[in-house]
Amino acid sequence: MSKLIIVESPAKANTIKKYLGKDYDVVASKGHIRDLPAAKLSVDVKNNFAPKYALIKGKEKLVKELKDKVDVSEAVYLAADPDREGEAISWHLATVLGLDLNKANRVTFNEITKTGIANGMANPKKVNTDLVNAQQARRILDRLVGYRLSPFVSQKIRRGLSAGRVQSVALKIIVDREDEINAFNPEEYWIIEAKLATSQRRTFTATLYSDENGKVKISDEAQAKKYLDRLDGADYSVKSVKKGTRKRNPAPPFITSTLQQEASRKLGFQAERTMRAAQELYEGVNVKGMGMTGLITYMRTDSLRISEEARAAANDFITKTYGGEYLPEKPVYYKSRANAQDGHEAIRPSIPSLTPDEVKGSLTSDQYKLYNLIWKRFMASLMAGCVQNTVKAEILATKDESSKEFCIFTAAGYSIKFDGFTRLYELPEEDAEKGVLPEFKSEEKLKLREMLPNQHFTQPPARYTEASLIKELEENGVGRPSTYATILSTIIKRGYVQRKSKQLIPTELGVAITGLLKDKFPKIVNTKFTAQMETNLDKVGCGEFDYIKMLDEFYTDLEKSLDKAKSEMKNVKIQLEEDTTDIPCDKCGRMMVIKTGRYGRFLACPGYPECKNAKPLIVNTGARCPECGGEIIERKSKKGHVFYGCGNWPKCNFMSWDAPAGENCPECGKALFKKKTGKIVCMTKDCGYEKSAGKKKKDE
Repeated sequence: MSKLIIVESPAKANTIKKYLGKDYDVVASKGHIRDLPAAKLSVDVKNNFAPKYALIKGKEKLVKELKDKVDVSEAVYLAADPDREGEAISWHLATVLGLDLNKANRVTFNEITKTGIANGMANPKKVNTDLVNAQQARRILDRLVGYRLSPFVSQKIRRGLSAGRVQSVALKIIVDREDEINAFNPEEYWIIEAKLATSQRRTFTATLYSDENGKVKISDEAQAKKYLDRLDGADYSVKSVKKGTRKRNPAPPFITSTLQQEASRKLGFQAERTMRAAQELYEGVNVKGMGMTGLITYMRTDSLRISEEARAAANDFITKTYGGEYLPEKPVYYKSRANAQDGHEAIRPSIPSLTPDEVKGSLTSDQYKLYNLIWKRFMASLMAGCVQNTVKAEILATKDESSKEFCIFTAAGYSIKFDGFTRLYELPEEDAEKGVLPEFKSEEKLKLREMLPNQHFTQPPARYTEASLIKELEENGVGRPSTYATILSTIIKRGYVQRKSKQLIPTELGVAITGLLKDKFPKIVNTKFTAQMETNLDKVGCGEFDYIKMLDEFYTDLEKSLDKAKSEMKNVKIQLEEDTTDIPCDKCGRMMVIKTGRYGRFLACPGYPECKNAKPLIVNTGARCPECGGEIIERKSKKGHVFYGCGNWPKCNFMSWDAPAGENCPECGKALFKKKTGKIVCMTKDCGYEKSAGKKKKDE
């Protein structure tokens, strides 16, 4: 009889099999096997909020196979991911498969390597029911909010909307920032720069800083002109030069949130894309000459701890590759945030000596880019600081040495004395803008090459990007790093936020939902309240908080707010500008509005119930039907699939799954259509024109 190990993913199972050998059977549950059915609330609010779980549709066959394997196995180990969600998956498996929860049959792997697996198998433990309760409490909280608030929001704004516990807070943060931007009043200011040259004809730029009255602040063009007149014909000399050194220390290794932020900044990855590639690197990839190998430690962590074994391996690599001077005099130990969970290490390469170049040929583009980022950040975090030579100069501008009127310009720069960790990991972009100043001495005369007055305006706060929103959520204790990717994808897919050049901009729909929730359910979108809920969930996970009491208090308050909101908004419907059209109702003349029904969007008269006129929403493509010349319009099948048909249906039954290409056939003049293969074709009978990749041909 073999020993059975159940993990979540097939990739992880394949990697673990490589290390454990024939005495072990490693299989995958492919994520959760049970969940709260989506068709109803599935929580018994009158019986201590007992969840009503059911097997996930399609998992019945898999569960039967797992039960059969359990029956013939000597021992069963539950090896889901080492976090709250993984603990819940293990608990569900134990419950469904009839395993003894009092047995030490739970194993966790911080890294999918020979050492990581050996350590995990050597230290089995019981399923942590406190962590399971924390996961269940979060799941139930989210279900209560979603199933109680979403119908209300849909009824008052638009059918099919959702209101999530944490997503609503994230949306409010984005909407609040947009309100700040809209309310911002820009203020004018001017900066005067002087382009100067030394006696050696080396040029540099200095900025007007002060005059005899103190620091200069120029608020308009007239004031700027006064200074330009005052400086006309002035002599320039070096008043003082201050030289020194400064040390820049490396950033700590990645945790989940900082990995998502940096991958967004440096790689342009969205959080979802980052976590997908990270999961693949953790579970294992087929590395040439090594087989299935987990390349990074567990990627859902907020701890900065590094194992001594990994530290030693990295230090050895740094010494051999770059030299002993690239190690700090004393080893650096990074301190995690106060509320960090210290169950895992920071995100690091599982084999520090395995460079990105060595595995590049075995990885996808995304996997390589992310591994390269993680490897360099980790190695740099253990290296010596970067030492810079700094120089700051004050430049005196005066027309008469005996005059009490003068202006001071300043210039600053630096050069690298010792590159340290920057040998591997770049400094922030803002430092790259400061260049090296030429050598000059005190009282050295300088020559003015050009005076540069520049008008500026104060800028509103920047819109959030994925990176800055994740940072904001983390700093405010909203959500958990493992949930950020889902939060972001949800509010974008729902149409509450749109992404433009990395910026997150709330839509009118998102603003409306936030306004409704702020007015009627202020606690739901309150950052501090949501952060406190996260703290309470952490306490549940540590066995320090009664989650039933927490759920009861939350639900009681939610129901009171909901009852009050329903009463106050009994006959109120929020109409969005984006839902209005210029199409008149052919029965009463009112301008029709767009509504969303079971089968998608349609046009309806706003005079309902007096006028009940409704008709399909026609999206005109601009193309003409190749059979009758009618308009080609976008339609949807009963299953929601988009197709294109003639507007003269049913008189003309032309239809195509391929979209109009926006151009006409040069042979017959009829509309061309673009196939999913990228080929553009004419669908007119007996024409046969097509083109692909810029090439044209006509089938004979």
